[in-house]
Amino acid sequence: MATTADTNELPAIIEVGLGESRRRIAVRAREGHGPGLVWLGGFHSDMKGTKALALDAWAAEHGRACVRFDYSGHGESGGEFVDGTIGRWLEESLAVFTRFCRGPQVVIGSSMGGWLALLLAREIAKQSQGPTVAGLVLIAPAPDFTEELMWKGFSPAVRQEIETTGVWLRPSEYGDPYPITKTLIEEGRNHLLLGSAINVGCPVRILQGAQDPDVPWRHAFALAHRLPADDVVLTMIQDGDHRLSRPQDIARILAAVAEVG
Repeated sequence: MATTADTNELPAIIEVGLGESRRRIAVRAREGHGPGLVWLGGFHSDMKGTKALALDAWAAEHGRACVRFDYSGHGESGGEFVDGTIGRWLEESLAVFTRFCRGPQVVIGSSMGGWLALLLAREIAKQSQGPTVAGLVLIAPAPDFTEELMWKGFSPAVRQEIETTGVWLRPSEYGDPYPITKTLIEEGRNHLLLGSAINVGCPVRILQGAQDPDVPWRHAFALAHRLPADDVVLTMIQDGDHRLSRPQDIARILAAVAEVG
């Protein structure tokens, strides 16, 4: 396994997909003992964010393996953001997990990464060999967000624009507007989880800010209701926002990681 955790070093590059869908994915993998850590970032974020770097630093301090990467259309990876879908980013997550991880792993997913972490764990649980998921730490998890938090909440005018033009530029508090495509919405329906029980086969820790404007706290409760009752803990942070990147939030995240793995 290549060691490319230093943000000043070039990341490792792997290719995922076939033909015209092939894209180059940037990965930073720190060697160490297990259980390793795997970071799955949020929608329109990258592996150099506050939480991702804090996890990598914690892994370095404790001699733990840690893998971070950027989805296609994000950060240092190739591809265009407008081409992204949940299935496409799940394919990349699975590829990175199977190629860079050894043995049990704690998967930490933020926002959209929480949805992908659940999908990843479900897929890995079906495999009889290779790396395994020892635990999930989900930060403001947003399973089914394309349907529940986007499409169902969009105005008729926005829905019409997406249906007729194929894309809508959504304003963002975190930077420039970003495209929400018809393909993202429609493909996301292939991966919805909240309509039935979610069997991931490992302990789950959920951290949710009560003041989150992007993923309402009720969404986290709906997710917890769908997970097995044994060893699932939901922590509500009363003054927490969506990012949960303050020092006290980082401390809670790291404590949850240590608890499940």
